[in-house]
Formats: sequence, structure tokens, C-alpha cells
Amino acid sequence: MTDIPQITDSHCHLDFPDFEGELDQIVENAAKAGVVRMVTICTKLRQLDQVRAIAETYPQVFFAAGTHPMSAAEEPLVSVEELVSLNDHPKFVGIGETGLDYHYTADSKAIQQQNLHIHIDAARQTGLPLIIHSRAADGDMIRILSDEHAAGAFNCVMHCFSSSQRLAEAALDLGFYLSMSGIAAFPKSTDLREIFAAAPVDRILVETDAPYLAPPPHRGKRNEPAYSAHTAKVGAEIFKMDYADFARQTSENFERLFSKVASYKGTT
Repeated sequence: MTDIPQITDSHCHLDFPDFEGELDQIVENAAKAGVVRMVTICTKLRQLDQVRAIAETYPQVFFAAGTHPMSAAEEPLVSVEELVSLNDHPKFVGIGETGLDYHYTADSKAIQQQNLHIHIDAARQTGLPLIIHSRAADGDMIRILSDEHAAGAFNCVMHCFSSSQRLAEAALDLGFYLSMSGIAAFPKSTDLREIFAAAPVDRILVETDAPYLAPPPHRGKRNEPAYSAHTAKVGAEIFKMDYADFARQTSENFERLFSKVASYKGTT
């Protein structure tokens, strides 16, 4: 197993019911595939205790928390102080996921934007990376991220990036990162692969967004962190790199952005 290149699943949802009663096996599967670290994401603060408990149970797992844009109108509006206070936990490593989703929930644009501003402020205060979900909202996303960054720098990853070249370039110009999910491995995702190929390889992360978006050969099935290796192999092809070199590069990228993980004592 030690000869397998080591990678990180920078975004998954291990608290979802899809994994109930199976987490020991899921973590073991990940290790066998070379996935030695995972960040499990809390999308609703009322689920925080469950997400935090998973990170406390498994040495390989860290966690982030925020209010997903599709839940922004249904959940109590989180405060900057609440998010900042989570940073006291040694395995709390990111703010979000948050962002804008106008594909399914355009009617809640205003509260989504308010929610996003709160998360940005928390990311700025803690120094933790902001984890962004963006769908069908490129114009507002570019405007908000650019204006907020000009007002005070913060770090950010565009999670599960599958948006336009315009948004990719804007994010990269701000010093942000793009995360590659199983979508990049779908046969019809040629345009998306070209967007990634034009990006600096030192700004690329790999993720599953498990249990969603399983890459081939598991497409249509439940996704799990182990399958990030399939996406990483496609990433290596996109950047014309050996898999081991791409794995090493994306691991370095992850540690640079999620610096709290890199400094955590006991990290695998």
C-alpha cells in the first residue's frame, strides 16, 4: 500500500445517510486507494455534532462547516461569530460550503448572497479557506468574490468546479484554487477538461463530493472517497503528468491551502 501515490479527497459528505453504518469500510477503502486524508463537509450547522464526531473518530478525516446556498433560506442565518468559534477545534479546517446556486434556488438569491458575505468574513477572520459552491451564478459570484477580496484578502477553493472559463479565470486571478470532481472525468466534459488544462497545476485540488458525482467506472453509483483516485488519474492525463507526480502536486496544493491540516499533529 505504501507504493500507492497518496492523495486527498478535499470535499466529501461522510455524514450523509448513504454511508450510515459503513464508515469503517469507507475509510479502509480510501486507504487502499491511496486516499490518506478527507475533508467531510457540514452543509447545515444543525448537523455539526455528527460531522465533528466523524472527524474525531477517524485520524484521516477533517471537517469544515457552513450553510449550503440551497439551504440558506431554510436554515437559521449563521453568524460570523458562530463560524469563527469553530476554529477552536484542531480538526476544523475550512469555512463552508457556501456560495450561490441559482439553478435550483434562484428565488432565494438575496439570502444566499447575505449568507455568502457572512462566510467570507469568517474565512477572512480565521485565515481558513472558504469553500465555494457556485452554479448558474457566475456574474454575481465574480462580483462578490472580487469586491470582498479587494476589501480584505482571504483564501478560497471553487469546489466541484464545473462553471465557465470566465469564472475560472476570475477565481485564479484572485489566487484561488479549482477543485476537480468526477464531473471532469465524464466523457462529455471536454470543455471542462480544457478549462482545467489552462489553469496552473499548483492551483488544482481533487475531490469526490461523495456520495454524489461518482467518476467512471462507477458513474451512476454511490460515490466514496476512494474514487477520487479515478478523478486524479484523469487529472494527471489533463496535465500530461505521471500519476504519482500529479498526486504529489495536488497534495502539496491541498496542504498549502488547508494549512491547518498540514500542521495538525497526528496527520497521516
